[in-house]
Amino acid sequence: MQLTSQLLAAMSRRTFLSRTATGIGSVALGSLLASSTLHGADHFVPGILGQLHHAPRAKRIIFLTMAGGPSHLETLDYKPKLAEMSGQPMPESFTKGQPIAQLQGQQLKCLAPQHPFKKFGESGQQMATLFSKLGELADELCIVNSLRTQAINHDPAHTFMNTGSTISGRPAMGSWLTYGLGCETENLPGFVVLTSTGKYGQGQPIASRQWHSGFLPSKFQGVELRSKGDPVLYVNRPAGVTLDQQSDVVDTVRKLNEEANSTLHDPEIATRIAQYELAFRMQTSVPQLMDLSDEPQHVLDLYGTKGADGTFAANCLLARRLAERGVRFIQLYHRDWDHHGGVKDQIAGTVGEIDGPCAALIRDLKARDMLKDTLIVWTGEFGRTPMAQGNGRDHHIKGFSAWLCGGGIKGGITYGATDELGYNAVDNICEVHDLHATLLHLLGVDHERMTFRAQGRDFRLTDVHGHIVKPILS
Repeated sequence: MQLTSQLLAAMSRRTFLSRTATGIGSVALGSLLASSTLHGADHFVPGILGQLHHAPRAKRIIFLTMAGGPSHLETLDYKPKLAEMSGQPMPESFTKGQPIAQLQGQQLKCLAPQHPFKKFGESGQQMATLFSKLGELADELCIVNSLRTQAINHDPAHTFMNTGSTISGRPAMGSWLTYGLGCETENLPGFVVLTSTGKYGQGQPIASRQWHSGFLPSKFQGVELRSKGDPVLYVNRPAGVTLDQQSDVVDTVRKLNEEANSTLHDPEIATRIAQYELAFRMQTSVPQLMDLSDEPQHVLDLYGTKGADGTFAANCLLARRLAERGVRFIQLYHRDWDHHGGVKDQIAGTVGEIDGPCAALIRDLKARDMLKDTLIVWTGEFGRTPMAQGNGRDHHIKGFSAWLCGGGIKGGITYGATDELGYNAVDNICEVHDLHATLLHLLGVDHERMTFRAQGRDFRLTDVHGHIVKPILS
């Protein structure tokens, strides 16, 4: 009777489909069982690609997301003609038939850039004078002033920037990278998210699905680390439970899951095993990560932080520490860039919160010889209108800015341009899919060849789009 039950279980439809497909569950499980013990040292955890498509220029990405939509017109895109036309009606030739968010149906008037620009560095890149620290590093930066996106509201625009689609449920960029490339640590997640807010602007809500793995196995989902208080909820051992006792529980759960997987061959069981063991290892690795007592005072002073206090400055320092420990994709959200009103004062305050820490991150990585293989990206989900919304600016998708630095990026250049009023990207237009294709290329991945079959077709981060922006590569 027992043998009959086992045979029936073994020949279940689920098992049959698993065994006649790719066998990814057993492969993943074998990889887990071949790894080091729960207390083992970090080592390279391979991704699905195994061998990269070409030699990489970068090993990891630090993606600095300025949530809310920073105005390109007060930061990186110099528009003297807009200043000349301030207060005048916005020419209809720019706006007729164009998507507009909250200004729809209202009188559209030009609003001059609210802060002066100047040339920085030997390259003479135009940046707002607000960037007193970052401006000193202008020769390290590639400024892109011709980005375009497809979604005019915050949440779908974040979704598009993160996943290459406005449809929720697709894998985030960090999930794609850890799926394809793996990471260089088994004691921390390969994809980590940190968020911060400051004193200016409207705090932009960020949903955890922005770092979801979508249809990829759930072990590739991003993990949010809270940089103030307990870094990860429930990661600590319950009171009265020793390390050995918890190790016994984890080992027992692993054996039970392995037993189930021996008949079901379900990749999610392999994921469950991996996540239990990762959580166990994180009880040691996360407190060590968050403990900044080993940082010299001059480094804390450089970033402008005294510890893991939840600020953008502290998160930039934690980003460097995560990069050192082998995390593949580190995403920082600063949620204070939604400046529908008071753009002059609000953006000055918000830039003041991120200018020094961004510069510190670049300097610190360079001092540790890590900038050459760490790719830093700074951008929002969209830009802001040249038209006034009171004394602020509305959402804008037709042209906005970003800067990139580090692994394989040519510094000291400005790529692309918007028109004379900063409305439309007109020169060397860079779509979000182009940005994604370029980032993958720098990590050694052909964006057209890293795919995952789901819902009856092959998906990729760039969908059916994307071109590598070769002029910005060093």
